[in-house]
Amino acid sequence: QVQLVESGGGLVQTGGSLRLSCAASGTIISQNAMAWYRQAPGKQREFVAQITSGGNTNYADSVKGRFTISRENAKNTMYLQMNSLKPEDTAVYYCAKIMGGVYWGQGTQVTVSS
Repeated sequence: QVQLVESGGGLVQTGGSLRLSCAASGTIISQNAMAWYRQAPGKQREFVAQITSGGNTNYADSVKGRFTISRENAKNTMYLQMNSLKPEDTAVYYCAKIMGGVYWGQGTQVTVSS
C-alpha cells in the first residue's frame, strides 16, 4: 500500500527558506509522476509543482523561480525547496503520487510571517 509522509514544514519569516520532504513507501517515486499541492485556509487545494518519471519538472506561476522540486531515488524521497517565501505561501503542503492512482500524504503546515 502506498504511503507518503511529508515533513519539514514550520514557521519562517518572509524571505526565508524551507525544504519539505516526502518519504514514499509502497511505490517507487522515480517510476511515477509526483507532485506538491497546497491548501490555504478557506481556499481550494492548488497545484504547486510536479516531477515526472523522466525527471521533467513543472511549476505553478506563483512559485516559479522560487521553488524547486527534486527527488533522491536512493532514499525514495521527493523534496520541495522553497526560497524567498511570502506570506501568501502559507498553507498546508501535500505531496501526491499522481500516476497510476492518486495518493496523498497527510500534509505539513508552512506558515510565513510578515
